Amino acid sequence: MYFASRTEAGQKLAEKLQQYRFEDSAVLALSDGGVVVGAQIAAELHCPLMFLLTQDITLPGEKTAVGVVDQNGGFTYNDLFSTGELDELVGEFHGVIDQLKMEKWHELNRLLSDGGLIDSDILDGRNIIIVSDGFLNGTSLLATMNFLKPVKANKIIIATPFASVAAVDKMHILGDELQVLSVIDGTFELDHYFEKNDVPAQKDIVEILNEAILKWK
Repeated sequence: MYFASRTEAGQKLAEKLQQYRFEDSAVLALSDGGVVVGAQIAAELHCPLMFLLTQDITLPGEKTAVGVVDQNGGFTYNDLFSTGELDELVGEFHGVIDQLKMEKWHELNRLLSDGGLIDSDILDGRNIIIVSDGFLNGTSLLATMNFLKPVKANKIIIATPFASVAAVDKMHILGDELQVLSVIDGTFELDHYFEKNDVPAQKDIVEILNEAILKWK
C-alpha cells in the first residue's frame, strides 16, 4: 500500500479511530513525519497533540542503532540485539555509548528550547494514541513505553500507516489496541511508501503542535 502523503495516511487512520472522538484522548507523535500523521488524528478526534523527542544511538561503522535516548535522558537498548550481543557491545564500547548518549541528549535539549513538548499531567488518565509515520522495528516503541511508565494511561493505542512484521509483534505486546494500515517487510525506508515527502522541518514542528487545537474539525 502507498499513500499520496503522510497527511493522507493520517486522515485514513483518523477514520479508524472515530470511537475515541468522544473520549478523553491525547495523540503522542514519535517522529517528525509522525507529527503530520498525528495532526490529522488530533484534528478529527478533538484532542491534544504532543511530540516525544528521541534520538538513535548508532556506533561508528554500524547501521543499526544500539538504542534510543529520549528527551528526559532515558535510554532504551535495541532489543533486536540478543543479550549476549548487547553485553559484548556495552563491554567494548561502554565509553563511546555514554558519550553518544550525552551528545544526543544535549541535542534534544536544544530542540526542546523552552521547557519541553510533553506535559505528563495532560496524559494522565487519558487514552494515549501513539503515532508514527511507520515502524521498521520496535525500539522507539520500547523507548516510549519506558518514558510513559510514570503516566497512568487509561488505554494505549498504537496507530501507524506502516509497520514491519517485527514491529507489529512488538506492538501486540506493548499496546492495548493496534491500527496498522499496511504491514511491510522493512526493505525500504519509509519515504518509499509516500508519493509526497511532507515531513516538516524542525522549525515548523512546534508551530504544528501549538496550532493543533485550532485545526479541530
